[in-house]
Amino acid sequence: MSPGIGLMKRRLPTEKEAIPVAVSGIVQRYNVNAAGIKTLETKYDDDGGDWYVALGFEEKKVIVKMDSVQGTITEITEI
Repeated sequence: MSPGIGLMKRRLPTEKEAIPVAVSGIVQRYNVNAAGIKTLETKYDDDGGDWYVALGFEEKKVIVKMDSVQGTITEITEI
C-alpha cells in the first residue's frame, strides 16, 4: 500500500522551485531562450497539490500545470 498525497514529500514545495521547472518545459517545447521568458503569475492549488505558473515570451502566453508531488509538468496551455 502506498502513502497518500498528504504523506508524501513534495518535490516542488515552493514557488521558487516550481518556476524553473516551468521555464525548462517552455524552453524545450517552444525552443526559446530562457532569458526571454517572464513569470506573469503563480498559484498553488491546495486541494489538488498542483502548481500553476503563467509565463510570457515573445508574443505568447502559456499556463504550465505541474504536479508538486512528482515534480513533473502535466499540461501546457496557450492562452
